[in-house]
Amino acid sequence: MISELAPVLEALLLAADKPLSVDRLSQVFDEHDGVDNKRIRETLRQLQKSYDGRGYQLIEVASGFRFQVQQDYALWVARLWQEKPQKYSRALLETLSIIAYQQPITRGEIEAIRGVGVSSPIIHTLLERSWVRGVGHKEVPGRPELFATTKEFLDHFNLKQLSDLPALDGLEAWDEATMAPAKLKQPQQQEMEVAAVQVDGEQLH
Repeated sequence: MISELAPVLEALLLAADKPLSVDRLSQVFDEHDGVDNKRIRETLRQLQKSYDGRGYQLIEVASGFRFQVQQDYALWVARLWQEKPQKYSRALLETLSIIAYQQPITRGEIEAIRGVGVSSPIIHTLLERSWVRGVGHKEVPGRPELFATTKEFLDHFNLKQLSDLPALDGLEAWDEATMAPAKLKQPQQQEMEVAAVQVDGEQLH
């Protein structure tokens, strides 16, 4: 049975313009409300189950919880807007996938994996979208900058953590339309091929 806390959490999440974490939600209540993080999380789980079969869902991404449209209904919802979603070049998407699976990684290492150079506009676009960020420098001659993905990357691609990335074994394509319900994509959107890179080292969170 859903508690009386449920409609309060629904209102907060609907009013927010970004995902809300359990800690952020708890800040709304004072000690007299008798609401702690455990109760909030339990209520959110109850709400998630209650939306089964609906046109929208409550999901948890890296930054917290948010409501979003079920992907099955993206075709109809997309018709509300005339503007077509922005498409990115294969080179940009390959670069992003390499960073995601191999981070932290330098530009030179990305180029070695792709076999071609990585243009400055690609790096600039990824930084501008806040999908990647600089996380330091590699201690080799020249001290090249290291790049890693961000919480914004996880949120956009509907991921709670890096371990939720699809396994590379047997993965032939990474379709942004299926991984990014935060922004509805056209059903005919061209799939992006993921560079066949092998994950090594510890992933960053």
